[in-house]
Amino acid sequence: MIEVGNEIVVAHEDAGLDIAPSMGTEAVPDWPGALWVGAVDLDSLAGYTHLRLQDSIGYHRARLLVRSGSSVRGFIDVEAPDGVLDRGVLESAAAALPAAVASQPSSTPSITVIVCTRDRPALLRGAIAAILRLDYPNFDVIVVDNGASTAETRDMIRDEFPDPRLTLISEPKPGLSKARNAGLRRARGDIVAFTDDDVVVDEFWLRGIAAGFEQAPDVGCVTGLVPAGELRSPAQGYFDERVNWSKIVAPKVYSMADPPADLPTFPFCVGAFGTGANFALDRRTALALGAFDPALGVGTRTGGGEDIDMFTRVILGGHSLVVQPSAIVWHRHRAEVEDLMVQARGYGKGLGSWLTKILLNPHTARLAIARSPQGARHFLRNARNHSRGQTAATATATATTSASRDPRVEKALRTELFSVARGPLNYLLERWSGKT
Repeated sequence: MIEVGNEIVVAHEDAGLDIAPSMGTEAVPDWPGALWVGAVDLDSLAGYTHLRLQDSIGYHRARLLVRSGSSVRGFIDVEAPDGVLDRGVLESAAAALPAAVASQPSSTPSITVIVCTRDRPALLRGAIAAILRLDYPNFDVIVVDNGASTAETRDMIRDEFPDPRLTLISEPKPGLSKARNAGLRRARGDIVAFTDDDVVVDEFWLRGIAAGFEQAPDVGCVTGLVPAGELRSPAQGYFDERVNWSKIVAPKVYSMADPPADLPTFPFCVGAFGTGANFALDRRTALALGAFDPALGVGTRTGGGEDIDMFTRVILGGHSLVVQPSAIVWHRHRAEVEDLMVQARGYGKGLGSWLTKILLNPHTARLAIARSPQGARHFLRNARNHSRGQTAATATATATTSASRDPRVEKALRTELFSVARGPLNYLLERWSGKT
């Protein structure tokens, strides 16, 4: 048995390597576009001729996150008939990927991991188990039970995780920002790493976080890669295409001192910096910035926006934000269309609420308005280039994927855009209710 990244692999006498999926599931896909998802370390293939993908019934293609040790190379989509992938096919596809970038930290600062949850003990169980297996010598965990309606989460933590590194606290007022602030106030680590209850963290997640804090002076925030851990339904496929943060594999450093030329609206950039499922803050910096805005986030009228709000405030505060792809958290996207629509509405409301907050502040409003014309031109230019550059093969693949989707999935983007218009009123109502 060999451990490769976050995966347990087993060598067999027939020179095949068994690889487990990134996130286990008992559901067999019936969607033609389904992709088995996992990770492979190219440095660990010596002596093997092929790979066997565990739990691959119903899948004919695979998406693999290719790594060299703890460093990320990128993603490949390959044919895997009968759940078997030839090593030569893998290496040929991986040859087109960028070279690995070293990602080992020189030190291991203390880190407090904060997981906020609300009445989802079944999902939380897997997330906590993966966190406690992390390859990192200096961390503790705080689980924030937010607005719980039952004692199930408390009982599960008490009965199944009697680990001295783990602390359960309660935040009775619902709202993700309130829960994160409760965890932040209790945190002891120099760095505070946040993740969700519907994820599986990679074994080297915190080493990637620590490496990110060494990439630039005055780093206030590090975000990481959040790839789809499961792609078995049209809803999951749509969401994976929709978001940027599931595909960012190139390290980045963002700061007001060196604004990126390819982001004309910087620092007001949705999706470019990462997402709330995987980020870490310097604890003192976060507290000095006033922590998270309690008027934003899931569990409030606004439905989201607290992560991009914090990322933007870190940068505007004169700190660097580092995107560190080697800090990996696998995310289970919503598999059902109904859940996807709820999520789309939340994303839209959160975006509209955050934009409202930006425009209510004279300083950020001036910056945002000044960047709006360039941002609009950049968006239109990219849209035209994408349309012109689409090959016949890409067009065919896109048509095949679209045809295999549930028609309701196509409404998700429109739902998200329409929901943006609800953000301003929701943000104002949430701020008003917080003062009463």
